[in-house]
Amino acid sequence: MEEKNYKFPDGFLWGGATAANQIEGAWKEDGKGITVEDCLPYREVGIADFTKQFHFTTKDMEEALAAGADSNYPKRRGIQHYHYYKEDIRLFAEMGFKVYRMSIAWSRIFTDPRDEKPNEAGIAFYKDLLKECRKYNIEPLVTLSHYDPPLVLITDYRGWYSREVIDLFIKYAKVCFEQFGEYVNYWITFNEVDAMLRHPVTSGALVEDRFQDMNFEQAIYQAMHHQMLASALAVKLCHSIYPKAQIGCMMTKLCFYPFTCKPEDNLATQQRMRGIYRYVDIQVFGEYSLHLLKEIENKGCELVMLPEDNSILKEGRVDFVSFSYYMTSCMAAETEGLDMAPGNTVNGVKNPYLESSEWGWQTDPIGLRISLVDLYDRYRVPLFIVENGLGAKDVISEDGKIHDPYRIEYLREHVKNMSLAINEDGVELIGYTWWGCIDLVSESTRQMSKRYGFIYVDVDDYGKGTYKRMPKDSFYYYKKLIAANGDVSNIN
Repeated sequence: MEEKNYKFPDGFLWGGATAANQIEGAWKEDGKGITVEDCLPYREVGIADFTKQFHFTTKDMEEALAAGADSNYPKRRGIQHYHYYKEDIRLFAEMGFKVYRMSIAWSRIFTDPRDEKPNEAGIAFYKDLLKECRKYNIEPLVTLSHYDPPLVLITDYRGWYSREVIDLFIKYAKVCFEQFGEYVNYWITFNEVDAMLRHPVTSGALVEDRFQDMNFEQAIYQAMHHQMLASALAVKLCHSIYPKAQIGCMMTKLCFYPFTCKPEDNLATQQRMRGIYRYVDIQVFGEYSLHLLKEIENKGCELVMLPEDNSILKEGRVDFVSFSYYMTSCMAAETEGLDMAPGNTVNGVKNPYLESSEWGWQTDPIGLRISLVDLYDRYRVPLFIVENGLGAKDVISEDGKIHDPYRIEYLREHVKNMSLAINEDGVELIGYTWWGCIDLVSESTRQMSKRYGFIYVDVDDYGKGTYKRMPKDSFYYYKKLIAANGDVSNIN
């Protein structure tokens, strides 16, 4: 069989991705306000119980605020990127990064989102970080909101259910565009905007016990509507301040296969997949789908919409669609007696043809190609893979190095399928950022021992360690891959 050429288009953006709440630490330094993530404790749970990490009540919040310095709230320390950012970016540059996806912590720009003036120390930090990226010719890709709403949205508002939060967010976005726009050509409004349906506290600052006066699903749908408006307004604002900038949305790209060829399993799969796209449809097409409106109606919920909302959505359509992709699952109309595969915060029927990671995520490189084709055929706008990666229990070997051939294999096979999607399927793909390019606190488990990075960080699940940075074998492989512009056929 003829060897395929896996080379990518000139100018393709190779890099890595992180989130402020998972790496920065310094949770109360230099005027930073408290976020929801600062109040989520580490809990030792089994693979099948990841969703317990997202169970959050008013009592949990009160305990977090009263917790002492020795309590284990991993996001408060992260990997101390706030103090190590120059070293970290230098290591990214050594790998050859063309792009670095990062997020800005809203609470570092405004200690309290109601403040009239932003926190100058927070602005100075991000401005210096962005300048550091530019020093190495790394293109920043900046997410405005990545799972870290200010805690005051819970204590003094009703999360994103409160329409007033839209104006607070746009005030914050305006500061970001004005202060950092000269360094940033690519923006994302909300990380995995669909995630509020799965873990409403980290995405929407919604705590169920604070909505006892209404159906909680009603609150979630309304909060999602407000985030759609905020995203659209931010897109329009960004274009007005920096017309050449590109601003996109970001989704969790889940992919489900029918478990069998039974019509019932195919119908269940179709319905699940329609649900995955419903909020990105709004951001790309500028209007609600009839499918989503019918879903809301059938659940006995109702959206409160103002007369101007439809025009706001239409005028704030995104320039590109970015997404996370990690795994696939199967769907069956009846799951009794079937093996289930836990993954991230979503469970599905286990696929007998796929291997699973230590955390139960089923690895499927071909599923990435399928996802790229499905997304491009649906939206016909440029795509950006901004999260893809493998969490594993890396260890330092007797030779003092970190050998991670499993991560290299995962990367190689996914890159091959990206190339096929571009060169054989005609997909327009801007770039690729490996999730957790440096070890960080896992969002799904809040562990450090679930490591994604090409760079090892010496700290354990309880914050003990030197925080020393050490390149893994995958660091050097990715360096070669970027130098070859993705042509993996001649890289060993």
